Amino acid sequence: MAKVNEITVWVRGVLQDKEGRDVMNAFGQALAKEGKFTQVFDNYEDLPDRVLVPLRKYVRYSDEELEHKYLYTNDHPEIVVIMEPTIVKGMNILKGMPDGGILFINTNRPADYILKFIPNADVLGAIATVDCFGISGVQTVDFSGSEGGVDSAGLGHGIAAPMVGAMAKITGLVKKETLAGIVKDVSGMERGFNEVKMQKLKKFHTMSSQHGG
Repeated sequence: MAKVNEITVWVRGVLQDKEGRDVMNAFGQALAKEGKFTQVFDNYEDLPDRVLVPLRKYVRYSDEELEHKYLYTNDHPEIVVIMEPTIVKGMNILKGMPDGGILFINTNRPADYILKFIPNADVLGAIATVDCFGISGVQTVDFSGSEGGVDSAGLGHGIAAPMVGAMAKITGLVKKETLAGIVKDVSGMERGFNEVKMQKLKKFHTMSSQHGG
């Protein structure tokens, strides 16, 4: 059975629910377009969605069809995405991450400042920061796409766009050209791709061959 890889996206409830959904859906769609088998879903343990309370969104991908269709948590995420930086204070955001994982954070602060708040940061292979608020400044609040519904607002209109661009740049898992056909804010996605800053901490196993640790 092929390896199943996991991505966990952390957001603040209600105000960022749409942006978290857009990250998981846009990146998941890009993975699928590039030949991966994927699943994207909410963490049902975090529902109902409450204002500003942290909640998680999930992506799984593999080279073969995913057999575990009804496991509603990511237990070992190789990639963790934080859409609001204060979530790192008091939450075990890296729980279950295997050694050498990657952390993406929406912040204008340097990586070393963020790392001070993460007690188990020793598992990280790299930390990547991108100022999604500075690039986009838009947080779309819209629930039309929840639970498999049709998303009337479209994907990647706000801060999700620069984040998925940053994820594409650092992981090498998808091409920015693929994302350009998915997100609404292509310019924001490209700025995230170009402006993300990475601090490598050790060899990290989630990179594609073109970025090999």
